[in-house]
Amino acid sequence: MGRGDLLRARPARVRRNLLGCAVKVNANTLRSGQVIEHNGHLFTVIKAENIQPGKGTPVTQIDMRRLSDGIKTTERFRTQETVERAYIDERDFTYLFQEGDAYTFMDVETYDQIQVAKEVVGEPAVFLQDGMKVAMRLHEGRPVSVALPQKVTLEVVEADPVVKGQTAASSYKPAIMSNGIRVMVPPFVTAGTRIVVNTEDGSYMERAKD
Repeated sequence: MGRGDLLRARPARVRRNLLGCAVKVNANTLRSGQVIEHNGHLFTVIKAENIQPGKGTPVTQIDMRRLSDGIKTTERFRTQETVERAYIDERDFTYLFQEGDAYTFMDVETYDQIQVAKEVVGEPAVFLQDGMKVAMRLHEGRPVSVALPQKVTLEVVEADPVVKGQTAASSYKPAIMSNGIRVMVPPFVTAGTRIVVNTEDGSYMERAKD
């Protein structure tokens, strides 16, 4: 029986304990939203970037947030250096509403509601929409990161007019979305157009098909 089968076969309480353990991984495999143990503390990875200097050893720069107090810090590791990655619960939640600097989500299985601080959701919070399903990672019941769908559909509320001779291949223009963010779009996109935006970097992907 493999580890995945073992997890599914154990009761929920035991399964959470198994997911709470840590395993050594190479620093260059870390991704945003993962949790690591470092210097006796748990940190959520905000951003991981592999850097290849002109001379010297390649390194992985990790921007991370300490779970105990929310303090942000940056560390550099050699790309093949190992770090302790903590495995945690991941569950599906539905976004309900924002109240102040907190966002309320509902567990799709238990219907329990949970409030998540703005800094845990991070910059992608601007893309949250009513009823959106997200993947939430929790450590001992505490939210540590929220992963939104990669794509979201937004309506353009303001866009510069098309310049004569301008083509989609030549240049993009700024446009303001219904959620207030600024996205660079092809010249043919006008106010009222619905487009698909990448929630990871806020970039234009395509015209919405709905």
